[in-house]
Parts: sequence; C-alpha cells; structure tokens
Amino acid sequence: MPKWSINRFSTFHASAWLLSETKQQTNNNKKHMANIKPLGQRVLVKRLEAEAISAGGIVLPDTAKEKPQEAEVLSLGTGGKDDNGNAIEFTVKVGDKVLISKYGGTEVKHDGQEVLIINESDILGIVG
Repeated sequence: MPKWSINRFSTFHASAWLLSETKQQTNNNKKHMANIKPLGQRVLVKRLEAEAISAGGIVLPDTAKEKPQEAEVLSLGTGGKDDNGNAIEFTVKVGDKVLISKYGGTEVKHDGQEVLIINESDILGIVG
C-alpha cells in the first residue's frame, strides 16, 4: 500500500493551483512587456494570430501560415523632434490595432513572446 494517494479532492486543488499560477504568469508577462520602452519614433507591437482555416475550409498547419499583417500596439517610443525642434506627436496609441508590412521591423523575443519593434512610419494604417 503506498504511503500517499491521490484523490479527487487533491486533484481539484492541484488544478486550481495550476490555473492560478497560469493567470499569474500571464499577468507577469503583461508587466514585463511594459518594461520594453522603444526609443524615438518606434512602436512596440505584437502580431495578432493568423486564421488557421483557409477560405475553402482547409485547416492550415503553422508552417503554411503567412505572417499576419495585423498587430496590436503595446508601447510607444519616446518621440522625436522635427527640424524646428517641435515634438512630433504619435498617430497611434497603445491598444490600437494596426496594419504593418509583413517583413518590416525587428523581431524581439521577450519572456517567451515574440514582439516587433517598428518605426511609426512603417505602420500602414489603423484598423477599426
């Protein structure tokens, strides 16, 4: 007879603990993303997931998916100045969904998530 046994009660508590740990890690990831501060006229964005099903209803594997062109703005840079020394305002704000070029910017892996640092001029438009 083993000295310990797993019953439904302890399995439930283990599941609840795992769920709370996952939530805490997600919140920590959001806090760490705020630690990356782009400089100048740069913007930190996260690509939104591409659809996994084609228009014809075929499920696409990860290798066949194109890079999504839609992204969410996570952080804005410190800004820039024009020729007269006046501050240049950002057109986008944190939380905006934007269209970006497929291969523009610099990919950065931070806390297991891939984010992209791009120039504001490389943003093609705001969605919605």
